[in-house]
Amino acid sequence: MSRSPAPAGSAVSELVAIMDRLLAPDGCPWDREQTLDTLAPYLLEETYEVLEAIDSGDPDEHCEELGDLLLQIVFQA
Repeated sequence: MSRSPAPAGSAVSELVAIMDRLLAPDGCPWDREQTLDTLAPYLLEETYEVLEAIDSGDPDEHCEELGDLLLQIVFQA
């Protein structure tokens, strides 16, 4: 797994900005309709996918699944 380091916090800041746009009054209707209850299954699914990636021993898959899980966390924050 070889990645160039991004400036500290820049990727997370960009993710938060994207979610802010999606959840804005003129943002994505589907995203705006979601509640913690409707998002719970996605959080659980992504958590299991992280665990499966750990079991696979593939660091790239693990990193990708952590990104998906982070998206769910930021979505719910």
